[in-house]
Amino acid sequence: MSAELSFFDLFLQASLLVKAVMILLLAFSVICWTMIFQRRKALTTAHNQLQAFEDKFWSGADLTKLYNEVSARAHIQGIESLFVAGFKEFVRLRQSQLQSPQMIVDGTHRAMRVALSREVDDLETHLPFMATVGSISPYIGLFGTVWGIMNSFIALGAVKQATLAMVAPGIAEALVATAMGLFAAIPAVMAYNRFSHKVEKLENSYGNFMEEFSSILQRQVTAENKG
Repeated sequence: MSAELSFFDLFLQASLLVKAVMILLLAFSVICWTMIFQRRKALTTAHNQLQAFEDKFWSGADLTKLYNEVSARAHIQGIESLFVAGFKEFVRLRQSQLQSPQMIVDGTHRAMRVALSREVDDLETHLPFMATVGSISPYIGLFGTVWGIMNSFIALGAVKQATLAMVAPGIAEALVATAMGLFAAIPAVMAYNRFSHKVEKLENSYGNFMEEFSSILQRQVTAENKG
């Protein structure tokens, strides 16, 4: 591409509306890439935390000791928040001595379900924005392209003799908007699909732990009731 048709020159020669479209798409792209790095780090941390906590939990550690250790931390998230919420509610209901074993387990399960909902909401942070950018960016870019080409043909109609050299710059600057729309949309869609799959796997793992933990607590409270 010659210097006359460099990206920067095409941007400067574009109409005000096409420039606005390009700037908007560039902003979408920068924001999306920032969110992609943040989500990747957050989901990787959640996955590593899940594995570490399950290793400790299933190693036969005392639940009360594990609860005291986890709850003493300043920031609790991920599967640990489910464990703390469930065990805290379990202890509270068991100490009340007014609840049946099944009511204690049901109350514990509800507390963990609320914690699970909060954790999934946190894991899905920024994903709706990525989906939106992936859906609308190509259309925004196409709008800029159509507008730019329309202006090029309007200007072309005002001259008596048209040449390729007169048409090419206007069409090229218009097509840049479509290219930028795809540049913003493709990473956003790929990241959204990948992160959604990771969130779904984490949610399933959290749900499995919740059911297994509820079963452990049910056996414990049933044994205490019989005793």
